[in-house]
Amino acid sequence: MNEIEVHGTVADGYEQVRAEFAAVVAEEGGESGAQLAAFVRGRQVVDLWAGDEVTGTTLTGLHSTSKGAAGLVIALLIQDGVLDIDRPVAHYWPRFAAAGKEHITVRDVLVHRSGIVGADGGFTIGELADEQIIAERLVGQRPWFAPGTVHGYGGFVTYAIVGQVVRAVTGRTIQQLFEQRIRAPYGLDVYLGLPEELDHRYLPILPWRASPEREADFAANSPNPYSVAGISYNLNARGFTAADVMALPNDTKLRRLGQGSAGGVGSARGLAAMYAAAVTGVGGREPLLSLDTLATVSAVHSGGADLVRGDRAPYALGFEAKSLLYPFLGANAFGHTGSAGSDGFADPHSGLTYGYTRRRAAFAFNAPENARLAAALHRAATGTEIASAA
Repeated sequence: MNEIEVHGTVADGYEQVRAEFAAVVAEEGGESGAQLAAFVRGRQVVDLWAGDEVTGTTLTGLHSTSKGAAGLVIALLIQDGVLDIDRPVAHYWPRFAAAGKEHITVRDVLVHRSGIVGADGGFTIGELADEQIIAERLVGQRPWFAPGTVHGYGGFVTYAIVGQVVRAVTGRTIQQLFEQRIRAPYGLDVYLGLPEELDHRYLPILPWRASPEREADFAANSPNPYSVAGISYNLNARGFTAADVMALPNDTKLRRLGQGSAGGVGSARGLAAMYAAAVTGVGGREPLLSLDTLATVSAVHSGGADLVRGDRAPYALGFEAKSLLYPFLGANAFGHTGSAGSDGFADPHSGLTYGYTRRRAAFAFNAPENARLAAALHRAATGTEIASAA
């Protein structure tokens, strides 16, 4: 195992977290780098980074970890009383009712029970950058499975649909609301729409480390491009590959528009602080979400097998239900992971919030080190010896 220099700080009692992070980056080869950050009840306790070119302020693509940022916007609108998630999407966006979608509710979309996981023919990279174009393509799309019966992950389309609802309710976009109500007031290093002047801080996502054995395994187990899973990952688009999924945040237009399903950019420090702002408050500011709102958005809605992601994809309202992924967390833990391996979550019970990014994409959309790191953090935060869920 290579000796990797780890930078940053940990609070007293979190030394083992530093050791676990060092082990993770060494196992990954170290040259691509990673960041890890955590808060406990609003106080930062971990701020670590390692790898060539990576610093504590490096920004990288978040893929579906972006959904956590967009989900907080929806949580605020529910809290404000301006959004009724049990109304049909078509109540707010009438054109969506076409092709058998008239009864799909906002809740169905947020918990991946809408049946709309992608579009016939898929999307170009340019189309995936723009939620308005995605939404227009979905107007005439029929559901891929009966809405409300099972769940299947809408990887690139979820917040294109919900974004139309938000525009109808507020006259603003998810991106504008995130900036105005969440990012700017709390000074967060997470962006749904990266300003051009910050591009110099962005390090591109690198492709996963290939080997003949890995590639053979991936080829044998990757979904048919025209299956529900293939459509969700946009593999039904001509010439679009899994490597294109991983590299999407490297597209300047996608970063600049910051589509809520996959276009976010940020740091581990920013992710952990964002969830701390939501549940405990940071920097002397009150938490964004009330206890009632936290209970609403963190309640488990979908468990069991997801038609796209398999068994390890339980959903809360606009988030992953993290307690079913990391059983050492409390029942109301919520957050979201991303394809390249980033992750962010809040555990209201312990007050722990977590952020992790990695520059080199995880192999086959799977970064199991998050379970190890989260378990080490939880042990340090709570003084327990609960085993990792790796």
